[in-house]
Amino acid sequence: MNEVMDVIRLFLPLIVVQLLLMSVALFDLYRRVSVRGQKWVWVIIIIVINLLGPIAYFIFGREKSSEY
Repeated sequence: MNEVMDVIRLFLPLIVVQLLLMSVALFDLYRRVSVRGQKWVWVIIIIVINLLGPIAYFIFGREKSSEY
């Protein structure tokens, strides 16, 4: 049981970063009027491709305009 807790403590920061990035990316996607591609595709990418999905959205998915 102690080994399981050690593994959880090891991965906890990564899990927190993943959930934070996913939440921020989904919120940003919801607020934007237009993105590159279709929004439903970005939702799937953000949710399914852990950690890299939200990063890909922020790099490739957002339009250059600052308007929401």
